[in-house]
Parts: sequence; structure tokens; C-alpha cells
Amino acid sequence: MTISMYEASVPVFSARLKALSNVLNIAEQNALDRKIDPQVFLTSRLAPDMYALTRQVQIATDHAKGAPSRLAGREVPKYEDNEASFADLQARIAKTVDLLATFSAADMDGSDDRMIELKLGQREFSMAGMQYLLHLAMPNFYFHVTTAYDILRHNGVPLSKAIFMGSR
Repeated sequence: MTISMYEASVPVFSARLKALSNVLNIAEQNALDRKIDPQVFLTSRLAPDMYALTRQVQIATDHAKGAPSRLAGREVPKYEDNEASFADLQARIAKTVDLLATFSAADMDGSDDRMIELKLGQREFSMAGMQYLLHLAMPNFYFHVTTAYDILRHNGVPLSKAIFMGSR
């Protein structure tokens, strides 16, 4: 049995973003319950040289919209990166999930061998689609989703692995 590039990307990104949305809902409610300004969570980071929660979510959605777009040969949508609230982050996630729903398996046929060229920060990459998906896009996506979860957990938000996995 083989797995298509579509199956390895779009449904995975979509499911994880929906779980991240739930994580953010729980965090926002936790801030209200504990009478904590939501900005405390949104600006929290695990270490001084790491991005804050808001940026972690932005980068996760960037990878979730960028990978399928590149694999399908589409222009990658640009977002403004101006989210300042949980509602803004939820809207960004919803917009990305909606974008993911526009892709079909046929859009990605042959993308495993298609050359993907991109620049992340100061680094430029050129690699076959499968290498890009498995060794750059997915690991980066998971890193930022996990880091967002970890920031909130570190701040006392009552999260669990089941919530992260989207089972609750």
C-alpha cells in the first residue's frame, strides 16, 4: 500500500490545526477563569531566544498553507502576521483549514518528484517534493504546533496529550 502526497499532507495539517484551535480555546478560557490577561499567554515563550505563542501559531499555519500550495504548484497565500488576540489566531487557523479544503489528491499528483524551491529566513532550499514535505515542512510544522502547546502547558493551562492529538 502506498500513501499519496495529498494523504501525507493535507488531512494531517488540517487535523493538527483543528486540534491546535481547541488548545487555544482551552487556553483562552483558562486565562478568563484564572483572571489572567490573555496577552500573558500570547506573548509567552519557552526561552528568551524563542518566538512567543502568537508567532508559533503563525509559523505553524505558514507551513500548513505553504507545503500543499508549493506541492500543487500554486502561489502560497500571504498572511499579514498581525494577529494580536486569541480570536485573531483562531481566524488565521480557520482560514488555513479552509484553504486546505480546496486541495484535492489530483492537485498533488507527481509532486513527490517536483522540485520545490523556497527561502526560509536567510536560507534557500531546493529539493524534491517528497524530501521537502517529509524533511522540512512537516518537521517544522510539528515543531511550532508542539511549541505552542508547550508554552501554554508551561503557563499552567490544563492540557493533555489527548487534547494535543485532537481526541478530546
